Amino acid sequence: MALYDVQNQHWYFIHLYCSLVVSLVASSSLSSFTPTNVYSTVGSRAVLPCSWKSQLGDALLPACHIQWQTPDDTVLEQKGEQTWQAEEFSGRVEMPKDKLDAGDCSLIMSDVQFRDTGLYESFMVVVEGAGMNKKRVFIQAVQLSVHDHKSRQSHRPGQEMLLDLRTPRSHRVVFQGRNSSNWSDLWKRGDRNTVRVEKDTDRERLTVRRLRWEDEGTYKVLNEDGLSVSTVQLTLDERDTAVHEEQRSMYPIGDAPKSSCSWLLLVLGFSVSPLVLHLW
Repeated sequence: MALYDVQNQHWYFIHLYCSLVVSLVASSSLSSFTPTNVYSTVGSRAVLPCSWKSQLGDALLPACHIQWQTPDDTVLEQKGEQTWQAEEFSGRVEMPKDKLDAGDCSLIMSDVQFRDTGLYESFMVVVEGAGMNKKRVFIQAVQLSVHDHKSRQSHRPGQEMLLDLRTPRSHRVVFQGRNSSNWSDLWKRGDRNTVRVEKDTDRERLTVRRLRWEDEGTYKVLNEDGLSVSTVQLTLDERDTAVHEEQRSMYPIGDAPKSSCSWLLLVLGFSVSPLVLHLW
């Protein structure tokens, strides 16, 4: 048999199978499904669930062709080994082929951003009959919500604080003192490391060294749009102990008690002097 005839028979069976798939999906209640809610935080990894096999049975669909889209644009389209991604999502979305062939068409999104918030819908693209007419069949709708991070840290004076930037898209860090209403810049992307603030070259985080009492307050990590990626509330504990240790460090061991005794004798001397002169 000629190779051309073999290929024609192969495509005929694929078309026949796809037509069956269309009829099965059309008769299901997929379109009546309400969106699945997925919650994520900025910089995290989100999985938008999708399963075409659970709706279409155990049969394997040759060359699965799946589309994920928002109301405005296509996010990802994948057919076999061929993949297309929208520029806004380039390098951040995927559907592993081994899972896709097994029926899992979930969209895996990394480094989630605020602008990713919205409705996502998945479709299977199938071919009807020998005329190569393509038809999109709805599979799943997912509503993605993206939130910022909120946390608290407590340290002692002199210690260091690790401040997670969460995402490479974080642009700057601002600080508001505990008793202040003003915000000041602590760090901007591209800044050089300083003695107190150092950017980890391998991770998206800052190290703030040698904490002082005036470092107590609120730290905000902002993205390029000025939105808050993360809010960290810093408090310093053991205030009395720390102040006592600082005062002790001002004197060599044994000098502080001597100084206190000398001061007491001096005051006593001034108090007794008028009495001595009167008696004299």
